[in-house]
Order: sequence, then structure tokens, then C-alpha cells
Amino acid sequence: MVYTTLFLVSFASATLLPMGSEAVLLYDLSQGHAAWLLWIVATLGNTLGAGLNYWLGMKGEGYLERKGYLSLQKMHLARQRFKKWGGWVLLLSWMPIIGDPLTFIAGVLRYDPRRFIFIVALAKGGRYAVLIGGYLLSS
Repeated sequence: MVYTTLFLVSFASATLLPMGSEAVLLYDLSQGHAAWLLWIVATLGNTLGAGLNYWLGMKGEGYLERKGYLSLQKMHLARQRFKKWGGWVLLLSWMPIIGDPLTFIAGVLRYDPRRFIFIVALAKGGRYAVLIGGYLLSS
């Protein structure tokens, strides 16, 4: 149940829902669960949650344009920035506030899904690795 809960919270945390997978991960670590398995579960859940944002962005572009949330000018600007910085901007996908919209925008812009998953998994896995490492060093 521990790993299922961590997966679900990590998944939800990567969407626009306000959740905190870090607290659940640290609690699970404090209870003596295997750090490597917690890292895999949290990374997988958070990456798949970002994938949901990507999919929503990819499928929701037309809706957002019809409702006036996206204009052709904004889309052009976003495409230029994504072109300039490339998908490596997705390394910031782990960050609060800006990370979730970045993964959504990647879907709107139809960024290569294989590269998306690779970069996002790297970013999110890195964040959890630093969190786990910090916990283990401090205990």
C-alpha cells in the first residue's frame, strides 16, 4: 500500500493538482522502506503524471484556442522559445509552479514524446534522488 500511495500522490503532484509527493516520500523513507524502490515509484508516478499533462496539452489546444486562452501570437512565441531552448527547458519540469505548465505546453507544441519522457524522467528522477540523498545523509 505504501508504494501505491506514493505512486498515486506522485502522479497527481505532476498534474495541476496541488499535492506534495516529497512529503510522502520523506515519510516513507522515515518508516524504513527501500530508498531505491521509493525512488523508482515516485519517479515513475511523477513522470507519468507529466505525461498526462502532455496529452492534455496535445488534445486540448483546439479547445483552448476556441475559448481564447491561446492565441496564434502566443503559440508562435511559445514555439520560438521552445525552438530556441529546445526540450532541455523541460529539465525545469520538477519545479513547483512552472513545471506543470511546461509539460502541458510541450504537449500543445507536440514536442517529440520520446524526448519528452526522457528529459522529464531525468529531471524528476534527479529531484527525487537529491531528496533521498539529502535525507539519507542527514539521518
